[in-house]
Amino acid sequence: MAMLQPGSRLIQSVGRAPDPSRDAIVERVHERLVEDLDVRALDSLPEGERKAHVEAAVGRVLAEIGPGVQGISRQDVVADVVDEILGFGPMQPLLDDPNVTEVMVNGPSEVFYERDGLIYASAIRFRSQGHIRRIAERIVAPLGRRLDESSPMVDARLPDGSRVNIVLPPVAVGSTTITVRKFRTDRFDIDDLVKIGTISREVAGFLRACVVSKVNIVISGGTGSGKTTFLNALSAFIPKQERIVTIEDPMEIHLRQPHVVALEARPAAGEGGTDVTQRDLVRNSLRMRPDRIIVGEVRSYEAFDMMQAMNTGHEGSITTVHANSPRDALSRIENMVMMAGFDLPTSAIRQQMASALHLVVQVSRMMDGSRRVTHITEVVGLEGDLVSIQDIFHMPDRSLDASGRFVGELVATGVRPRFADRFRAFGVSEEWIEPPQVHVGVSL
Repeated sequence: MAMLQPGSRLIQSVGRAPDPSRDAIVERVHERLVEDLDVRALDSLPEGERKAHVEAAVGRVLAEIGPGVQGISRQDVVADVVDEILGFGPMQPLLDDPNVTEVMVNGPSEVFYERDGLIYASAIRFRSQGHIRRIAERIVAPLGRRLDESSPMVDARLPDGSRVNIVLPPVAVGSTTITVRKFRTDRFDIDDLVKIGTISREVAGFLRACVVSKVNIVISGGTGSGKTTFLNALSAFIPKQERIVTIEDPMEIHLRQPHVVALEARPAAGEGGTDVTQRDLVRNSLRMRPDRIIVGEVRSYEAFDMMQAMNTGHEGSITTVHANSPRDALSRIENMVMMAGFDLPTSAIRQQMASALHLVVQVSRMMDGSRRVTHITEVVGLEGDLVSIQDIFHMPDRSLDASGRFVGELVATGVRPRFADRFRAFGVSEEWIEPPQVHVGVSL
């Protein structure tokens, strides 16, 4: 398999390679069907019937074209036209591949995808800039979202749970861009993360003790590091009798406990509409009698309200933040609180943080594409003007072996966390024994 390396553009064939002759026929057939097909009636049919109906219509048009199709695979033409009308055009083979986790379109001849944590260049091509724009408009049409020059960016959730981001020119220089992060239907739990080496059994046991004992946790990491996957796995340890409110933009957390309320932020619907922000939802959640609040990712003002909630009886709450280290995570949260508009001195903000936050779990994507927990860090308290932290687990040595696989082990520092007394209060062993087999499914 060809991997995209810095400075190179190696191609991995997924889907049908471009063929100018076939593309011209596909465009011609598509134009005919757009005129002839009743799209609304088509959408009302079951999925299998829709596909059969379009395939039959394509066959009729190809029969009319006749000699112009000689030397071209009719099967490929049918598949391409079906993808144009019912799917997302040239991207559809990538979206149908269960091993592909993300698809990125930078331009007509620049289509990339992620598989097993690595980025590859695809042989798939769009026919033109207009072709990308047409597919982008097809994606957002059922979502009721506006996409035009006055509203050139859309970030939304597709009906299957996948996330899509679209940016139009001139904001996106040169070409419309489309990024789809696929929703994984297969389920992962903490045992899966142990098996693939993200964490050890010892660390899993410690984190289970933290969740059960209502330790407030921040999961920190960069883009694509696996923060949401880890958040899902940790959340599975929350006792089933507790009421959980999740807050996201867009929704990605999928818990299996029986008492879960999922809230999702939304943009303003049309002119004069009112948006609903994560901050609005955090504030509202306090009136919903939650035992725990989970914010998928703090990005802005909601950081202040999240810490207020942690400090006012909603312990055991969990969130994620984009940051490259535990210290950076605290700095980002501090900056977000300062942006909230409250005239608080830095010392007061840091006092709130030191009181509200107990633990930072740092997750990273390694050079071989694997995801690992690299630090588990306690927020000790306030020492002078600084929030003091100490590593409970860290990864001192990191390297690649001869085959290019990451080598590194998360080891205990020997520090006993100050919140360990909570374990006894909640009936959890301080030995952080191996957790029981967890069969609560969570989504990657």
